[in-house]
Amino acid sequence: MSNQKRTTLALATALAGSIVVAGAPAAHADVVDVNYQCVTPIGPKGAVSPIDIKGVGSGGGYKLTMSFRKGVSSSPVELGKGAMNPSAVIELGGAEQGKVQVTGPANSEAIPANTPIKISDLSGTYTPKKSGKVTFTAGVLTIKALGTTTTCTPKNSPGPSLELDVQGAGGSSEGGSTGGGSTGGASTGGSTGGASGGGELPRTGPLESAAALGTLGGTVLLSGAAGVLWLTRRGQRSAG
Repeated sequence: MSNQKRTTLALATALAGSIVVAGAPAAHADVVDVNYQCVTPIGPKGAVSPIDIKGVGSGGGYKLTMSFRKGVSSSPVELGKGAMNPSAVIELGGAEQGKVQVTGPANSEAIPANTPIKISDLSGTYTPKKSGKVTFTAGVLTIKALGTTTTCTPKNSPGPSLELDVQGAGGSSEGGSTGGGSTGGASTGGSTGGASGGGELPRTGPLESAAALGTLGGTVLLSGAAGVLWLTRRGQRSAG
């Protein structure tokens, strides 16, 4: 095999490696059982709900979505359409401490009395300020309904439902991410808590890291193409 062909093959292999790295996943989420114990206007209630949290890169941060697989609380009376408004807090850990508030729409259908209240997906925005691995764990769930408030607190110390390797302003991220389950629960009434703990956090994550690696791969590709062209012309001149 000529030197020119060997060089071309080496460049192609390097470019393929860059593309594989750029496409590597940057987040992992698992479903985690959360034992919610709720303080309601008619006394304590509780249930275990499998919950997962997902993060999708959006601009300079992440859109977080918390999903509940089962209801947590119940109401002694029917809750008409639009009568129940849920919100929750996601606790941050690892490289960054704080809270992110997530909220969801009111119930789209009436909820019969004494039946589990299904919480709609709750969403919010996370913008990282620091770089490194950040965990996202279920926090307190609050529900407002019919002028009352129900507060549900995780009692089984659930593990993180999500871990992201993020890059804050002026920082660099460490790498991939893994995840675990987090909050969920329903209740009646209650106020909606805002994201707290260090204010709103900078957004970042998988998509941004992938974009940066993609740019690097593009640079390598252009450099490689230029090198191959130079070698080809050199070989032609030598042959001549």
